[in-house]
Amino acid sequence: MQLTAEIIARHIGGEVEGRGDVSVCNFAKIEEAVPGTITFLANPKYTHYIYTTGASIVLVSRDFVAEHPITATLIRVDDPYSALSVLMGLAAAALTPQPKGIEDGCHISAGVEVPESCYVGAFAYIGKDVKMGEDVKIYPQVYVGDGVTIGAGTILYPGVKIYHGCRIGCRCIIHSGAVIGADGFGFAPDSNGVYHKIPQIGIVEIDDDVEIGANTTVDRSTMGRTHIAKGVKLDNLIQVAHNCEIGHDTVMASQAGIAGSTKVGANCMIGGQVGFAGHINVGDRVQIGAQSGIAKSVADDSRIMGSPAVPMGDWARMIAAQKKLVQLLARVDKLERQLKEK
Repeated sequence: MQLTAEIIARHIGGEVEGRGDVSVCNFAKIEEAVPGTITFLANPKYTHYIYTTGASIVLVSRDFVAEHPITATLIRVDDPYSALSVLMGLAAAALTPQPKGIEDGCHISAGVEVPESCYVGAFAYIGKDVKMGEDVKIYPQVYVGDGVTIGAGTILYPGVKIYHGCRIGCRCIIHSGAVIGADGFGFAPDSNGVYHKIPQIGIVEIDDDVEIGANTTVDRSTMGRTHIAKGVKLDNLIQVAHNCEIGHDTVMASQAGIAGSTKVGANCMIGGQVGFAGHINVGDRVQIGAQSGIAKSVADDSRIMGSPAVPMGDWARMIAAQKKLVQLLARVDKLERQLKEK
């Protein structure tokens, strides 16, 4: 697909600086771009590449000031990264296959209505009383348990497992290997120390526009619901335990884990390998650095890091101090020897 700078600018509300008729057919990183590709400049660390890039078009911010001549055509936008995501979304919609129909070898329980706009791949299993909206795509080897609801436009990629009774909103994307609605980790020891299973009789409810990465697991609640709110984005290999709640538009990176009954607020940013203790509350707009351990509740707008987590400024000073520990211990040893000699 060939698009000119002028057409691209109209789609993203940009302003062309240079040749408006130059065309591109692919995307590229600014340091690797070749003629016929479009790239972007959002991080100041990459500014020097704009003077040598082979890209035909570069998206830049409206306030970008060039210090040297640039051969590429520029499109000035409010936010180059966001503009690029819009363009890539348009390209993906045009280039990604849109399967429809019901393939041989799948199982659809009697009485389940599959709209004509939907797709059910080979070896998928659709249980009893499942309800699905228009344009749902269920890829091969997906399991959808009894009584599941799937909203319009949702995509379940190969190997997704949705246990019975769970509710999935509209326009969700759930990637391969994800498991939604497995039993929460609930066991009670008796007087002899033998653990007995606590039945997990709740559900998982996922609101609209949620994306869940490959091999991520969201456990059903002991009672009530485990709730993932609208717009949440979960990376691969995340564990969300029973009765947890994640507020709208929170993003969470790979290998994070949330223990049972913890509530994470809206618009939070959670780094990779962050671990949350159970039964705590994390406020809205909280930012947590990678590998942090969250053992207690966190106030709105906090920025924390470390294990146990502390304010990011304190954590940075602690790390700086740790680097001096070897020299500090050597000085203490020297002082102790001097004192003994006296």
